[in-house]
Amino acid sequence: MTSPTRLWPIIGRLVLTGFLLGLVIVVLYPLLWMVISSMKSNSEILGNPFAWPTSLDLSSYGRAIDKGVGTYLFNSVLVTALSVVSTTLLSAWAAFGLTRINIPFSKPILMIIVGGLMLAPTVALVPLVKLMQSWGLYDTYWALIILYTAFRVPFTTFLIRSYMIDLPIDVDEAAVLDGATRRQTFWRVTMPMCTPIIVSAVILQVLFAWNEFLFALIFIGSDTVKTLPVGLATLSSRAVTDFPSVFAGMTIAAVPMIVLFILGQRYFVRGLAEGVGR
Repeated sequence: MTSPTRLWPIIGRLVLTGFLLGLVIVVLYPLLWMVISSMKSNSEILGNPFAWPTSLDLSSYGRAIDKGVGTYLFNSVLVTALSVVSTTLLSAWAAFGLTRINIPFSKPILMIIVGGLMLAPTVALVPLVKLMQSWGLYDTYWALIILYTAFRVPFTTFLIRSYMIDLPIDVDEAAVLDGATRRQTFWRVTMPMCTPIIVSAVILQVLFAWNEFLFALIFIGSDTVKTLPVGLATLSSRAVTDFPSVFAGMTIAAVPMIVLFILGQRYFVRGLAEGVGR
C-alpha cells in the first residue's frame, strides 16, 4: 500500500499537469475557433458559431485580400521591420556605451533614458500630432516608425543593459589589445554574446509594433497606409454581412506572430530569464 507521504507528490504533479493542460486549451481554443470560423459560410457562423464547418471553404481568404488585407499586411510588415531594426540598434548601442565604455555622466544619462518609460503615449498625443504635421510626416509610414522607436527605446535599452552589464569585460579588452576598434568590438564580440537578449528584444518589439492600435489610428488616415489592427477594425465595420472574411483577415494577421514566436521562443525565454534576473 502506498504511504500518504509518497502519494501527495504524485497528486500534486497530476493537479499541476491538469492545470497546465487547461491553460493550453484556454490559449489555443480562441485561435482554433478563429481559423474554423474563417472556413464557414456566413449562415453557419450565425446559425451555430461553435459547430464545425460543413465543407472546407477557403474563399473568405481571397475576399479578405480583395478588401485590403494584403495592403494592410504589407504596411504592418514594413512599419514593424523598420521600427524593430531602429529600436534594437539604438538600444544596443546605448547599452554598449553605458556598460562597456567608461563615458562621463553615464548614470544620469541612464536615468533620463529609462525615465522615458514614465511617459504615457496618451498624454503626448496632441503635441505629437502637431509635431508630425509640422514635419510633414502625418499620414506616412515614418510617423509610426519614429513613434514606435521613440517609445520602445527606453525599455529595450534597459533590457539589453541588464543583460550586457554582467558580461565579462575581459573579452572586450582582449579584442582591443588585438587591434579591434570599438565598433568592431561591438559587432564582433559583444553582439554575438548578447544573442539571447537581442532575440527577446526583437520579439517584444515585433509584438508591440504589430499589435499597436492607438498611434496607427490617430496618425494614419489613408487606407493605403493603414496597418493591420486599424485595417481589420475598418474591415469589421464595413463587412458586417461577411464575417468569414473578417475571421480570415484576423487569421492572416496572427500567423506571422505565431511563426515568429515558435522560431524564437528558445532564445526568447532564455534571454528574458537571464536579462531580468540580473
